[in-house]
Parts: sequence; C-alpha cells; structure tokens
Amino acid sequence: MIRFGPMESGSARDDEDSRSPRFQGPGGSPGGIGTFVLGLACSIMGGYLIMSQITVTSGYWQWWGPNTFGLTLIPLAIGIGLLFFNAKSIVGWIVAGASILIIFTGILSSLVIYFRQTSLFTMILMLALFAGGLGLMARAFRRY
Repeated sequence: MIRFGPMESGSARDDEDSRSPRFQGPGGSPGGIGTFVLGLACSIMGGYLIMSQITVTSGYWQWWGPNTFGLTLIPLAIGIGLLFFNAKSIVGWIVAGASILIIFTGILSSLVIYFRQTSLFTMILMLALFAGGLGLMARAFRRY
C-alpha cells in the first residue's frame, strides 16, 4: 500500500506501513510533484516551439566525393551474399554491418539544417519556456 501523507504513530498498521514503500516526490525527494509536472510541460512546449522553427533538407551525397553512393552498395551486396552462403559468417556480418553504418552516416552527413526566420519576442518566449521548464524540473528535486 502506498501512503501519500504522514503516518500516524501508534496505529496498528505502523509495522505494516514501515515495510511498504511510501510515495515521495521526484527523485525520492520531498520536493513538489506539481513543480516537476509544470516544468515538464513548459520544457516540452518550449522544445516543440523551437523544433517547429527548424527546417531539415537533404543535399547531395558528397561523402568521399560526388556520385559515390553506388560504391557503398558494393560491400553491402558482398556482405549479404556472404550471409546467404553462411549465416554464421563473422566476416559477412562485419562487412554488411559496416556498409549499413557507412550508408546511414552518409545520409546523415548530407542533411542540411536551417533555422527559420522568427521574431525576437518569439525566440525569447521559446527559450524562456524551455530553460524555465528545465529549471523548474531541477528545482523539484531539491528539498524545500
């Protein structure tokens, strides 16, 4: 049984309640759960507003020079071929895994990220919500 208030001393359930876990605030501290929830809501709202101002586009595959994406498929085909021949082949798993890692790295390196134009007031509001929410969450872990 979880208790949300102070225990009454001298009751018949003191022995039973001392063994059962008692509800405490965030992180096991007696800090405010309301402060934590408010901070979480503010930081989520601020983070959402910041991320909604970001545009992500892709550029050309320029890893190891232009038009080299096809070359990364050759080791993948070799690794898959080795795995079809022998599924326990360590070399096949290493070659296939490394080529998949190279392909994902190339895709991520070709992304271009822009921050859209916004007003100063909106930017201050977004940062205040995000940073203030993080501060409220950290404050909830403190003892009052």
